[in-house]
Amino acid sequence: MGEASGMGARRSERSGGGTRARTTTPAPAERGPAGWVVAVRRLSTSTILMLIVGVLCVVGLVMVGSASAVISLNLYGSPWSILIREGMWMGLGVVALLFARRFEYRRWRRLCGPLLVVTFLLLLAVLVPGIGVHSGGSSRWIGFGQLRVQPSELMKLALALFGADLVARRTEQGADHRRIVGPLLLVAGAGGGLIILQPDMGTALVIGAITLALLFASGVPLGPLMKVLGALAGLAFVVGMVDPYRRARLLSFLNPGAHQSGSGYQVVQSLIGLGSGHLFGLGLGDSRQKWGLLPNAHTDFIFSVIGEELGLIGALFVLFLLGAFAWFGLRAAQRATERFGSLLAVALVAWIVSETVINVGAVIGLLPVTGIPLPFISFGGSSLVITMLAAGILMNIARDEKRRAPRGDGHRAARTQGTARPTKRADPHRARTAAPGNGLRTPSRSASR
Repeated sequence: MGEASGMGARRSERSGGGTRARTTTPAPAERGPAGWVVAVRRLSTSTILMLIVGVLCVVGLVMVGSASAVISLNLYGSPWSILIREGMWMGLGVVALLFARRFEYRRWRRLCGPLLVVTFLLLLAVLVPGIGVHSGGSSRWIGFGQLRVQPSELMKLALALFGADLVARRTEQGADHRRIVGPLLLVAGAGGGLIILQPDMGTALVIGAITLALLFASGVPLGPLMKVLGALAGLAFVVGMVDPYRRARLLSFLNPGAHQSGSGYQVVQSLIGLGSGHLFGLGLGDSRQKWGLLPNAHTDFIFSVIGEELGLIGALFVLFLLGAFAWFGLRAAQRATERFGSLLAVALVAWIVSETVINVGAVIGLLPVTGIPLPFISFGGSSLVITMLAAGILMNIARDEKRRAPRGDGHRAARTQGTARPTKRADPHRARTAAPGNGLRTPSRSASR
């Protein structure tokens, strides 16, 4: 019996005239918790991003169903109507994500020009009376019934693709930073201006964040970058103070308690909901604010309902998932095999991060309310689909890293194959197959002068 049990751990085999002992490596499941940690670390960046987005979408679907039950019953006579619509849009988003994850991201370079032109035409059409759908004081949609598209969401994707392609081409040509900053600011300014006319200040801020991220990652000197940042901040302040509605939002943001019966009402109710959740929340479905006290509970202020029903633990878990998405997205950008993929990944991460910061900042009273949804969580139609499409593109960039990355040293290869003795012989093909640097944050020679 002892001899039989020992054969699984150590085998003796004769080779020529000697005996060589070989120790078999147990499967990860046999190693205990450490084995699972190793297994998770071996997951590719694309797989990790897929898991994060999947969990976020599940959380979003559950919370939209919980936060929208009352308003759905009042508007449509059924507590499930909004949840069903969210499920339909999320189904389309899953299809878009899977398509983008399989579609070679380099092919988007050929489509960025036509996509940008179509997006500008749609942004102009939104402002035409009779074509653009007017709702909630804004004209942001095109379509009919429940099939409505928000061109400003498409502008985020078009700008990310156009900007990454422009910066990559100009940098490879050794162009001066002025030839990068000028065209990118022109396109972003035109798109942001049309979006402000809708009006949609929040999306215009996201457009600015994408532009700044592309300029920073391209290696533009900090001097011109700070000038652009100052100009954008000044423009945002002027636009916010000119319009009476936005001016009231800005003033109430400074002291929402003084305007709790008017422009500060939504923020005050949001803070009440967050405070009511304490550490573990009131329980899923037990929110009090969703009973007509908190406007837009299932859209822009769904994070408040999360904090109320799931508590501080649930709110931090959602923020952890969004932070992990940004972390692994930047890792995909760092490990990308070419500059275009790196810049595109940075732009997509800046898109998601800026929306998260603006939404959560408004919910907790640190930023003015601008109507930006929480990515993957808030109820949304075309915004959810396009966001998931962007996540799929990011996953495809990460998959390219998996295909082209070196296999690693001899120790790792030996453990994978189940041998005890690591190989010390260098890989003769490694020099030829090593991926070139992506050049993130590396100024061009002319720019450094």
